[in-house]
Amino acid sequence: MKYKIGDVAKILGISPDLLRYYEKKGVVRPLKDRNNDYRYYEAWDINFLIDCLWYKNFGFGIEQIGQMVTVSTYDDIITLFGEKEDEFRSTIRRAELLLGRAEKHRQEISEARNYLGKCDIRTSPEIVRYINRYNFVYDNSQKLQELNLKWLDYIPFTHRCFEIDIDALTAPEGEDYRWGFSLDMDYARELEVNISPPVVHLPSEKSIHSVFTSSGKSNFSPKLLDYMVDYARENSLEINGSARGNLLCSVMENDKLTGFFEVWLPVK
Repeated sequence: MKYKIGDVAKILGISPDLLRYYEKKGVVRPLKDRNNDYRYYEAWDINFLIDCLWYKNFGFGIEQIGQMVTVSTYDDIITLFGEKEDEFRSTIRRAELLLGRAEKHRQEISEARNYLGKCDIRTSPEIVRYINRYNFVYDNSQKLQELNLKWLDYIPFTHRCFEIDIDALTAPEGEDYRWGFSLDMDYARELEVNISPPVVHLPSEKSIHSVFTSSGKSNFSPKLLDYMVDYARENSLEINGSARGNLLCSVMENDKLTGFFEVWLPVK
């Protein structure tokens, strides 16, 4: 029994173009009618095409499949599937990390309103971070540009972080702050992040913890943390370093884009 290309495409649920590609790669060699150039496939050809589809569903590329069903040796197939297993393990691990990150982020956002404008004492997270913006000015040095590109791979696991020095918190006109990206230490270890300047390690510290909001363009300011400075003073706590925190999310509230920020202010 011989089958036209359209018949084979229907049997296997693939396009005629893919069949022509497999023919080009020597996977199948249909007979050609010299009078009309029609291609005719035998059951033998369809068997090879089913093999191709089987490999395709493991994620092998079409070019690679063409080699696998025509010239690969016994040992080649074992090696290729070993490599595919490693690829699947890597994919599964990343999916597990993304699931955990999504769950954690949802929890962070869900709890944010409970701490809005309120203070409690807790230990800040251990992180690594680098700074690339000072107030409204980005550092466009070559070193930072290269680092930014590398950290793009970490983005699902990063926070947009900020830091505010003590002077900016306590001075009447203090407005200095800086922005960058941070990673919780667990993710930094998992992703094997290189921790060398400008990337620095920040250990956990006893801190005043809170959540605050900032609405509208250019309204982020150290003054938004005045209530935390007052809390430290009222509870005889000495501020012991820069405030640091993360942007949790930006949402529309009262017709304004509003950022929710979680913050830790180290004290002793």
